Amino acid sequence: MNISKTHRGRAAAALSLSAVLALTATACGDDGSGAGEEGSGKGEITFWDNNGGPRTAVWTEIIKDFEKKYPDIRVKYVPIPIADVQSKYDTAIAGGGLPDVGGVGTAYLSNIVSQEALEPVNDRLKESSLDGRLVESMVESVKVAGGRGEDMYTVPTSANNGALWYRTDLFEAANLEAPTTWAKFYEAADKLTDSKNNKFGYTIRGGAGSIAQAIDAVYGQSGITEFWDGDSTTLNDPENVAALEKYAALFKKATPAADVNNDFTKMVAQWDTGTIGMLSHNLGSYQDHLKALGKEKFAGIPNPVGDGGTRVQVSNPVDGLGMFRSGKNKTAAWKFIEFAASHESNSKWNESAGAIPANTEAAKDPWIGATEPTALGAKSLTDGSTKIVQLPYYLPDWNNISKADNEPEFQKLLLGKVTAKAFLDKIADELNAAQKEWKEIGNG
Repeated sequence: MNISKTHRGRAAAALSLSAVLALTATACGDDGSGAGEEGSGKGEITFWDNNGGPRTAVWTEIIKDFEKKYPDIRVKYVPIPIADVQSKYDTAIAGGGLPDVGGVGTAYLSNIVSQEALEPVNDRLKESSLDGRLVESMVESVKVAGGRGEDMYTVPTSANNGALWYRTDLFEAANLEAPTTWAKFYEAADKLTDSKNNKFGYTIRGGAGSIAQAIDAVYGQSGITEFWDGDSTTLNDPENVAALEKYAALFKKATPAADVNNDFTKMVAQWDTGTIGMLSHNLGSYQDHLKALGKEKFAGIPNPVGDGGTRVQVSNPVDGLGMFRSGKNKTAAWKFIEFAASHESNSKWNESAGAIPANTEAAKDPWIGATEPTALGAKSLTDGSTKIVQLPYYLPDWNNISKADNEPEFQKLLLGKVTAKAFLDKIADELNAAQKEWKEIGNG
């Protein structure tokens, strides 16, 4: 029997956690479920930022504001690179050292919940100033992603949306229309490419995070709106295979060869400093583009519309703040979460990130309308013009299957070493097995 490294890793983490809980139960005389304490509401708490680096400056400002309001509480800020956050949490769950509060996205929320590391926040939220002031769709997303019915394990802080960034100056010079449809996208990718002079129509993500971008492009072109057909994924549907073949064929033909290794940081930097026509990335890179190019040289729009006249995109993770069961000062930890998700702080964070606020008051602030890509992204999610393919974030194996386990395979696809069908079939088989396992243990 073949056992995937994802399954082995999850089993090992669960085994290690069981051992720790068993020792705790022996020492404390209970089953370990009572770990942690409410605490005095004063002293130091530790906060892990799940996108350390890009968001360090704004978190530093929010923490400073928080400590001014609550002078008896100090926040120890720990920046965790986004690529390492899930492994950091898994390691800390197995061996100790979890923070009091941590940034947790829906893409890996279920993995942490399944290891019993997070504390439900439903009751605290009902008694909080945040009650009734969070975007309902984001609240629903974190509930679904947690996989425990109505239990809520994070307070949502933001949602992102995919955007197709394009150089308006280059499009105007080439007499091209905005890439609002996939047909116009491919036309522009070809026409803006002059590889001999290091000019390319598009930059494709080949490094970390590549699969999410590819899946978005695939469903956007095929027009398929459901991720599951019964208990089998539609990911390797023939229409999706054809879409991926066309998309991957852009590599080296209309993109730089270096793209095969590019994560989002390198890809964004390359687009901001070069002569590349288009870039697919979320709203979070808006400030980078603005600083590098100026407002007049670029624009961002939601994903192109398909041949059927409908925009289809995959669901984007909702970011949030979670409280860990093992925390020794949960009263102070909750004060920090409540403050960070409040109107002023949530607006400040999302304006910096170019994301869509979870706080309903923050979502009405003037900067939303003043930032066209964010306004368009928010509109596309709420006006019924976009069909959302809901990705199975609730699967404990989702994050591994859709990232590290198969990103090397995507690079092979770009390099012509595997076919689009073989690539999608492999991921589909793994997802179907994960879905079956998830249902067999009483879910779904």
